[in-house]
Amino acid sequence: MSGMKSIARVIFAAGLAVCMVAPLAAAQSGSIEFVVRATPSGGLEEPVRGFPLYLLSKSFEQISKEVDAMHPQPDMNAFIDSLDGSKELKAWMKKNHWVQLTGEDFLNKLTPTDIMGVPEFYGAYIQRSAGSSALDFPKAKFKPADKTKDPAKYEKMVQDYRQAVQHYIETNPQSKDGMDLELADKDASAKWQTLVTKRNPEIHREVLELAESTYLVARTETNLEGQGSLAGIPPGNYWLTTLDVTADVGDVRARWDVPVAVRPGKPVQVILSNVNAVQPPHTSP
Repeated sequence: MSGMKSIARVIFAAGLAVCMVAPLAAAQSGSIEFVVRATPSGGLEEPVRGFPLYLLSKSFEQISKEVDAMHPQPDMNAFIDSLDGSKELKAWMKKNHWVQLTGEDFLNKLTPTDIMGVPEFYGAYIQRSAGSSALDFPKAKFKPADKTKDPAKYEKMVQDYRQAVQHYIETNPQSKDGMDLELADKDASAKWQTLVTKRNPEIHREVLELAESTYLVARTETNLEGQGSLAGIPPGNYWLTTLDVTADVGDVRARWDVPVAVRPGKPVQVILSNVNAVQPPHTSP
């Protein structure tokens, strides 16, 4: 009989210990309460309903950067070497890390020295200016026949003309507008972007795979009010993220990757809005 009582005491003590540990564990965990809202241009703030939210132990942006670093970017200098063009043009592309030869961004990069020093740029500028109505644009005083007749004099007239053209560009910077139309066949930005984006699908797959397996802590969806919560979260630093999914509200395509510090026994309040949404990246061709 005494043996039965001893066993009963052990079982009771074990049960009591479990009852004491369970509340203690619950008290040590934390929770997150959040609301997701987005505001379209010229509109009113709206709740984002039925929207998936993920709690990760690492920033989604950081995961993306780390995976991206594991897949080397194409070598732009090697790409430039493969293009048709003068050595001066290729040197300018490498120096500026730029292969787009059309558009306002390209024109803003051009200096008078660039135009005069790169044969393709100079030819495009002269071709464009040939149809200019500007009466003060320099006029060439030499003819092809002069090169044979008097080479020295011809070279002097060419240099004088080039100096006059450079001075005109310096005093009339707007005169380069439109010259990029003559360079459309040299613009390699589309080819470069095709080369760059070939690696994107594999990177995208790996990033999502890591986020939803290795770094995933919890997942939920917003309700009809755009609200949601996550309970039983161990104390620590996390990121509340939408991965690569955007909330489409009017003309807004919002995505979030917001740091959250969870503390034991106290809920964290988080508001996701246009203010803390991830800004789209700017890329240069």
